[in-house]
Amino acid sequence: MSIFSHHEYDQHENVLFCHDPISGLKAIIAIHNTELGPALGGCRMWPYATDDDALYDVLRLSRGMTYKSALAGLPLGGGKSVIIGDPHQDKSPDLFMAMAEFINRLGGCYISAEDAGTSVEDLKIMAQTTSHVVGIAPKKDLQGNIKSGDPSPMTAYGVYVGLSTSARYYLDRSDLEGLRVAIQGLGHVGYRLAEYLHKAGAKLWVTDIQSEQVERAQDELNAIAVEPDAIYSQTVDVFAPCALGAVLNDRTIPLLKASVIAGAANNQLQDELHGDKLRHHGILYAPDYVINAGGIIDVAHERTGYDHLQVKQHVEGIGDTLLEIFQRADSEQASTNSVANQMAEERFRSCPIKPQKLAS
Repeated sequence: MSIFSHHEYDQHENVLFCHDPISGLKAIIAIHNTELGPALGGCRMWPYATDDDALYDVLRLSRGMTYKSALAGLPLGGGKSVIIGDPHQDKSPDLFMAMAEFINRLGGCYISAEDAGTSVEDLKIMAQTTSHVVGIAPKKDLQGNIKSGDPSPMTAYGVYVGLSTSARYYLDRSDLEGLRVAIQGLGHVGYRLAEYLHKAGAKLWVTDIQSEQVERAQDELNAIAVEPDAIYSQTVDVFAPCALGAVLNDRTIPLLKASVIAGAANNQLQDELHGDKLRHHGILYAPDYVINAGGIIDVAHERTGYDHLQVKQHVEGIGDTLLEIFQRADSEQASTNSVANQMAEERFRSCPIKPQKLAS
């Protein structure tokens, strides 16, 4: 199949296939758009069943990063990279250093960060070879405590802000006390989101392929454990996808009993038309690349001078952006994802809005 005729190809500027036989690296780097600035996006490591699956994922993810940065008011474009391999078995310093060499070849057009299957430590190895890596510098919080470069806490906080905004807008909730939330995935972001929700008084139904995470949520957050396939049909107010993408599709949407979808996963819609199906089912969808932008906001500030209060305020702006999307979607009788796409394209296609200046 030609890349240019691929279903997920969307005028991507650059797609680089990377192979290093010594380390065993097989990877793909995709740069979607650099109209607003260099393409920033995480490096994912995943045991894809086929190379086509990896290509499908990196094309979708890189496009989403362009839209994410645009609506987050960042002077950045969109890119992503995927390493084909099992993150639990196939990692090695040589592999990540080889990946860094390929990133260097792009001359700063692509900047990498942590993603599913990679960690701050992995990115630090890459940073020995390339300067085009973020999310590794220690940062101070408001109390002066040093935290790692991991952006997932800010991603989780942004999703919490967005979920709260969605519940307030669509469910007329002034607080989250007693709100029923089903969380799919308890990784770095999903578990932190669960902690925020538990503290706010929400009731949690959770699932994850790692049983120890589910047991931890039961013990620490009084969560109810659910089998993976049963998470969609729980009688809850909010469904929060926090694992991998394409979980909202023809099979799962009819199963949903939630009124709101607000979660951290990328590319939650299998196809853009599924946004219309959610709307027809009376379900409010918080577009994923809007609500989960806390992480990229965090690492973007790292590049120019990190101030925790400014980052927190920037992330809290996710709620205002979602509110604008919801109101415009209602006014135009359109799906929220189509409205979000249009708003993002108004920024990166013609650049009528100057990106928010970061702290220096």
